[in-house]
Formats: sequence, structure tokens, C-alpha cells
Amino acid sequence: MMRRMNGFSRASDGHAVLGGVDLQNLVAAANFPLPAYIYDLDGIGEEAAALVAAAGDKHVVAYAIKANSAGSIVRRIAEQGAGADLVSGGELLVALGCGIPPSKIFMSGVAKSDDELDAAISHGIRAIQAESVEELSRVAARARALKKPARISLRINPSVEIDSHAHVATGHDDAKFGVAIADVARAWETVDGSDGALLGVGVSTHVGSMLEEPSPYLESSHKVCDVAAARVKAGHALEFVDFGGGFGIDYGDGPVSRPGEFATAAIGLLAEYGLDDLGVVFEPGRALVGPYGVLVANVIQSKVSGSRRWLMVDAGMNDLLRPALYEAKHRIEPLAAAPAAEAWRVVGPVCESADDFGSHAIGAQPPDRVAIRDVGAYGFAMASEYNGRALATEVFLSGGKVVRVSTTPGRDAWVRGRLEA
Repeated sequence: MMRRMNGFSRASDGHAVLGGVDLQNLVAAANFPLPAYIYDLDGIGEEAAALVAAAGDKHVVAYAIKANSAGSIVRRIAEQGAGADLVSGGELLVALGCGIPPSKIFMSGVAKSDDELDAAISHGIRAIQAESVEELSRVAARARALKKPARISLRINPSVEIDSHAHVATGHDDAKFGVAIADVARAWETVDGSDGALLGVGVSTHVGSMLEEPSPYLESSHKVCDVAAARVKAGHALEFVDFGGGFGIDYGDGPVSRPGEFATAAIGLLAEYGLDDLGVVFEPGRALVGPYGVLVANVIQSKVSGSRRWLMVDAGMNDLLRPALYEAKHRIEPLAAAPAAEAWRVVGPVCESADDFGSHAIGAQPPDRVAIRDVGAYGFAMASEYNGRALATEVFLSGGKVVRVSTTPGRDAWVRGRLEA
């Protein structure tokens, strides 16, 4: 009997295993269509529980729902005591529907609609992360209209560069995110002059994603602590500082710092700034779910052209956008056998040259199916129906078995919808 373990591994016969489930046997016996995202809920739960424990009761781990908004996943993370970081009204409904209390919900985003602001204020979430002085005026107007104060946190742009893809760097001077340090005084003046419509409860930041070690995270954290300490020194109470997220995962290039290392280092800054009585908010997304999802795809055919060897699979850039959008590389391996040295260029069916997952060690012969690894974050969440392709199936595992399967209406429903548009 196979011993169940969380995350991705290989059984003694070479079969790919996720959360103790043999994926080759699962797919062969299942009646759900491929391509399919398959998730290890137990691994996600353990990852969330570990970070919540490292943060401690005084602080909040606010899961970034944009990474993966599946209810089964959000509920499992919420059960570990985590809150939510969200960027839309739809994500707010998911968070509340999955049992996350408003006191642990934080809303970010540079262009929140009036309806989204109204929902956040009405539900009394912990804080709306204000990303500009102009937004503060809009939030105050909505609070007055609702006759209910809005709890706000200033999201600071710390002017910190990180070594990452330009599309996931958010804390530099040219980014659209956050209040510039030079505008902080004007922002606080807007809060203080709102006649109680705005309650300034926190200061936050986020420098970007795929941080491999804490240095850039701590650099931005220092700047947030500077702003928070100045605010407290001026006689204004704060409840928390939010250091953001962006903790990276190992996509195959080697280990990265664990989320708890970021949390421990950031919490240690509070004493240095005399802010020991404040809580800390962390916003992990990828780190909690990324390693615990795979995308299983059928191999449609191979193609040999001179020295080039192509493997065409039925998962495309509409299913997994990260390689096309971020030049990200995910490990792709045969489902039924451990990868061997011979490399194939893996591509999808979408009619775009960007629908290319790169070269991967597959083996001498084309397999029937492949597993694309570490896709629990920003996989299905960013998927589309481009080229008239149905969204992938989602399969959720727990306790070594399938506990839920979610399928989309498929191509026929897409056609009907477009004809009726």
C-alpha cells in the first residue's frame, strides 16, 4: 500500500503521485475530461497551518485569493485560521462565502468601483487598502453616502526594485500601485480631514512576486515601519502594518526561503521601531497553493522536424497563461514514468506562437499524458476560453481520494453563448 504524502512525488513504479493519489491510475479510471487541474487540499491546508502558526495569534495571514479562488481551496485555508487579501467584489463574496470573517479581510486594487467600495464598507472588512490620495476622497464619499466609516490602510509604494519579471514587480517608481512616499503626508491629511468618514487603521506595502529570499521584502518592510512609526509618533493610533506577500516557490531551479522565514524576519522589525503592540498582516498566495496543483494533459501527437522534436498536448496557453505572459517555466513530466534525459519541445493547440511551454526532459518515446507541475497558483485563475476552448476540469483531492470534481459547460455551451451575444 502506498504511503500517502502531500505534494508531488513519484511512486516506486514511476507513476506521478499527488497527495498520495496515483495520477496515472486516477485519470485512467476517471470519467472527467482532460486537461484537468488536480489539487492536493491536504498539502494546501498544512502549508497554510504552518504559516499561521509561524505568524502567531496576534498577526493575520491573509491569503491572496487571486492566486486560486476555488471554494474548496479557500475554505481549506480559512479552516486553518487564515484571512483573505482580495482585489475585487467577486473575491469578497468568495471570502465571505467560505467563512472568512470580515475582521480578517483586506481589499487591495488601484481602481475599485463604487459598488466594490460599498460592499467592503457595508461588510465592515478590516481595511480597504487605499492606493492613491485620489482614492481616499472616493472612499470617503462612499462612506458618507452609506453613513458608515470606512476603515482604510495606506498602501505605500516603497520605491524598491526586485529581481523578478517586470510584470510582477509592483513596488518601483513606475508601478501603478500604491501611494508614493512623497505623497504620504497629503494622504494622512485627507484621512484626518474626513470628519470621521475614514478611519486610518494601518499601513501596507507589496513589492512584487516570486521573492526567493527576504532581503527585498525587508527593505520594503523598513519603509512601511518608517511611515507607521511617524504616524504613531504624531499621536494617531494604528492597528497593523501589512508587509504584503510575494513569497516564491521552487519551480525546479532550486529551493527558496520558506514563508515562515519571511514572517519571522518581518515580525522582528516591530520591536526595532517601537511598534510591538501592532499586528502584522502577511499576504501569501502562490506559496500556499502553487506546489500543490498539477495540470494533466493528453499528448495529441509528436512531430519530428530535423533535429527538432515537438510534443503537442491538449493544454494550451488559455489553460496556463504564465509561460506566455511571464516567460515562466513549469516542469513538465510524463504521467506514467519518471522523466528521462531526452528532451521534447512541449506546445499546446492554441493558434499563437506564444503557446509554447519550452523544452523538457520527457524520454525517448512520447508519453500518452503529461503532468505540468506547480500550477496551483495563477493557473486556472488566469484561464480563458480563447480559441473557443472550454475551461479545464478541476479535481480536488483529500485523504488520498477525490472529494470534488468541477467541470465547465464545454465547447457547445461556448458556441451557444457566442451566437446569443
